[in-house]
Amino acid sequence: MVARQSVPFSAFAFGFLRLIRLQNLLIVVATQLLARLFIIDTKPSSLFLFPDRNFWLLSLSTVCIAAAGYIINDYFDIKIDLVNKPERVIIGRFLKRRIAMGVHQVLNVVGCLIGLYLSKWVFLADVLAVTLLWFYSAQFKRQPLVGNITISLLTALSLLVLAIYYRNNAQMLLIYALFSFGISLIREIIKDMQDVRGDARFGCRTIPILWGLRRTKYLLYGLLATFVGSLFTIAALLHNNQLILIFFLLLIPIGWLIYRLVLADTRRDFGYLSNLCKLIMLLGIISMIWT
Repeated sequence: MVARQSVPFSAFAFGFLRLIRLQNLLIVVATQLLARLFIIDTKPSSLFLFPDRNFWLLSLSTVCIAAAGYIINDYFDIKIDLVNKPERVIIGRFLKRRIAMGVHQVLNVVGCLIGLYLSKWVFLADVLAVTLLWFYSAQFKRQPLVGNITISLLTALSLLVLAIYYRNNAQMLLIYALFSFGISLIREIIKDMQDVRGDARFGCRTIPILWGLRRTKYLLYGLLATFVGSLFTIAALLHNNQLILIFFLLLIPIGWLIYRLVLADTRRDFGYLSNLCKLIMLLGIISMIWT
């Protein structure tokens, strides 16, 4: 356990924002906002979203649960993170463990109560997300593929919950949810390759530890081929030329990802690939504007 030091409030606040991954939460909000504006309802009146209180409540519910998930993940991973990324350890340094757990519980309760206010189906989706995040942090992430698939499903759920609540143009939302799931799954496996040293030290059984980096790369090549093929197949079945064009353009960064994956060998290389996956995810999200 990291010894807690007395720190100024500014350092505490900065540490807390890093703990809840503020930049990732903003991306979640931006993703849901773009989906609301350009997929769910593309009428001119939909550009004025401020009166749509329920959308912002739905987004707040998602953000609360996601923030709680980041906290509980770091709570369980203190020892591993001290090996993989010691400079990013927050719990125990800026925030007591019991306070972190209390904040985690409050955020989950607030998120689920907002979901219950909106819809019983949103509430059930929120409870599912909270449950999966707990088991992911406590157990699943240390198992081969189970943790990767779980966190990828949760990434897709931020879009699926919009389809659950609004039930308008759900087909397009499902396509983007599939895109989010696929690129998130690839990124999670790459992150395991990046963190293999610390994970192995504490008994994790991730794919790179069990298979080695070379065989894990082969798995990623297969996943990338399946991912790209599925997107083009769905777009073709829907006869959606705009989607086909978007996916063709996304082949440029995806091709670069494959090229750099072939050459990757160090922790720094896999860190670069992880960031590249985030960029591809961001480009995919922005493409909602042209659908």
